[in-house]
Amino acid sequence: MTAAPADQLLVAFAGLPGVGKSTLAGRVGAALRAPVLPVEPVERALARSGLVGDVPETVAYQAVAGLAEVQLGLGLSVVVDAVNPVASIRGLWHDLAERTGVPLRVIEVHCGDVAEHRRRVEARLPAEPDRFVPTWEQTLVRRAEYEPIIGPRLVVDTAVDVDPLPAILSYLS
Repeated sequence: MTAAPADQLLVAFAGLPGVGKSTLAGRVGAALRAPVLPVEPVERALARSGLVGDVPETVAYQAVAGLAEVQLGLGLSVVVDAVNPVASIRGLWHDLAERTGVPLRVIEVHCGDVAEHRRRVEARLPAEPDRFVPTWEQTLVRRAEYEPIIGPRLVVDTAVDVDPLPAILSYLS
């Protein structure tokens, strides 16, 4: 392991679908001039190849971790955009940070207004059913399965009418 540049970071977003993770991850990636690596497109690619269920979801996270490791090895910061629903999945980012010597910053995003969260989830629904765009009912199931994050993190509530980007960038610096 070589010493990471002083300003290099591994930023892992976590939170339920529809809370605003991808929007914030994109904004943070742009501000840091860092690649944003979303898990969902990898899950879609695996599904197109006929791989479905829990194992491909885990494989998608591992694939993104592998891509993140390459980018970190190039000296870049990386932003991971994913639900990160359980501790075992989140452990990938802790292991990667330790292995590469790059600080990990976790940002947990939620929407504290249930009606607004539901509106956002339902506004995303495509005309045809898509297992990667969950319904409100599926989001509630995921919420019940979501394991609490233990450890340092920044919690962002996107229902609050304040731009969270300055606070996120302050947390990252």
